[in-house]
Amino acid sequence: MFNAITQSQIYVLDQDEAIDFYVGKLGLEVTADVDMGFMRWLTVGVPGHPERQILLEKPGAPAMSEETAEQVRELVTKGAMGGWLVLTTDDCRKTYETLLEKGVEFTEEPTERPYGIDCGLRDPFGNRIRFTQPKA
Repeated sequence: MFNAITQSQIYVLDQDEAIDFYVGKLGLEVTADVDMGFMRWLTVGVPGHPERQILLEKPGAPAMSEETAEQVRELVTKGAMGGWLVLTTDDCRKTYETLLEKGVEFTEEPTERPYGIDCGLRDPFGNRIRFTQPKA
């Protein structure tokens, strides 16, 4: 039936700050930045892989009322929305060091796991991110 997942979504509280983090620090690229009038459609992806995008959505209209949007913003800030990303890298420890130098704050240092080496961080809004160096 299906042959790909092309887009996923996480909530961010400020889309310009999200660009600074996801593009400026993590090294992703903007794949779409469209003012639709009623919302800004902002997606990022791994450079060279436009087939898989992450929508960085600001909670609000038209998807939800302002009251609901405020509740979602509070949950995002607490890291309780369940939004998270897992990225892969060829060298987890080197990527970790590079991101530390850029001021990224980690929740977990690179750790050996049965599936490879991974570590954890949060974006400026509370979303959980992990990146993994899979076992060869």
